[in-house]
Amino acid sequence: MNRMKNQLTNLTIVITGASSGIGKALALEAAKQGANLVLIARSEKNLKELAEKCNEFGKAFGTKTLAFPGDITNSRTSHVAAEKAIKEFGKLDVWINNAGVALYAKFERTPLESFQRVIETNFLGCVYGSKAALPHFKMQNYGTLINFSSVIGGAPQPYSSAYVASKYAIRGFSGCLRMELELDGLHDVHVCTVMPAAIDTPIFQHSANYTGWPLKPLDPVYSTDKVVSSIVNLINHPKQEIVVGEVGNLILGQNALAPGFYEKTMAKTIEKEQFHKEHSARHTEGNLFEPSPDAKLNHANVSGSWPHTGEIADNVERFNNVLKQLVLKETLKKGEKNQRKDKR
Repeated sequence: MNRMKNQLTNLTIVITGASSGIGKALALEAAKQGANLVLIARSEKNLKELAEKCNEFGKAFGTKTLAFPGDITNSRTSHVAAEKAIKEFGKLDVWINNAGVALYAKFERTPLESFQRVIETNFLGCVYGSKAALPHFKMQNYGTLINFSSVIGGAPQPYSSAYVASKYAIRGFSGCLRMELELDGLHDVHVCTVMPAAIDTPIFQHSANYTGWPLKPLDPVYSTDKVVSSIVNLINHPKQEIVVGEVGNLILGQNALAPGFYEKTMAKTIEKEQFHKEHSARHTEGNLFEPSPDAKLNHANVSGSWPHTGEIADNVERFNNVLKQLVLKETLKKGEKNQRKDKR
């Protein structure tokens, strides 16, 4: 990563879902840049190990990292973590609602309790974190709330109805908060929505899966470094929404320009590309209800060991060509409609 050196020094940052993936990568980078941290995750062991690493980095700055084991589906977890941050560091600068779980299945085959758990973790966990952070931001008259949605929070996909619904909800919820802050005249309190494309994390190994096939990410896949550098920049230069991964803008553009065409083509793409259909996989609830269900896998990794195809130009070019074809098709459709009107 081309690190933006020490732009987070002495900030107090709370990160949910900090024990693996993007959350862990963010924690390590923030510690290297001299931030005080409160890290929230369910896995106490993994969280404490991460806090120790972060505290090693913090020695150069005199900063500190606190591990706060807890489940963000319990609203009290975020409330107590916020109070702990204020008590320990005297302020709260940034709250990052990163925690999330995923579930793959057609809707009718999805256990209702599993669907509910995705909504509780991804959306209500974000709500509880926001509820804990915003009063402190308002009291200080500054602060940045960062909520993780997804590219599929603006462009749906099959087999992911619970996850898509939760990410759409986060995006809409964040917009509502921004509007209310505008009405309150709190221009130094920011709510930022992050919409990553496919990122190389262990989420596909963690996911609940009722499809019968092993999962794989949809290319192109980007490194966590790309997300982390985007978040560091966002903390210093807040924006309403950012998309991480160039292909994300193309996907969102396709859905916005021609939702019918997008849904048909994306449905076929997911069916073909998201699964290893030459193999079978047992049904699993993944880490929905408990962390690290499979002792054979290291669930505390930053990476899921997926190839970083997002850095390969021909992937982006392929999606650019799809978008060009889409725009051409829609232009021709409109032209045909206008001709029919003229004939009338």
